[in-house]
Amino acid sequence: MKKNLFNKLTHKFNTWSKVLREILYGMTIHEIDLEIKREKAHLENLFMLIVFGDLIGLPILPPYYSMRLLPYIIKSVEKWKRGLLREKDVTDLFSEDIG
Repeated sequence: MKKNLFNKLTHKFNTWSKVLREILYGMTIHEIDLEIKREKAHLENLFMLIVFGDLIGLPILPPYYSMRLLPYIIKSVEKWKRGLLREKDVTDLFSEDIG
C-alpha cells in the first residue's frame, strides 16, 4: 500500500517536473536553439556549395580536393542537392525571423 502510494507520488512529481522543465526551456532557450540550428544548416549549405558546387554546375574548388572529401560527405549529398535546388517562394521568407 505504501509502496503503491509512493510510486504514484513519484510518477506525479516526475510528470510535473517534466512539464516545468519544458515550459522553462520554451521560455528561455527554445528560440536560441532554433536560431543555432538554422545557422548550422546555412553554414553546412555554404560548405557543401564551396566544396561540391561542381555537382550543380558551379565549380569553386578544383575537383581533386572535392573528390578527397567526398567519402566523408557522401551521405548528405542527395539531401543537400534537393534542398539547394528546391523552388523557393515568398512564403519561405516569412518563415524566418525578422530582426
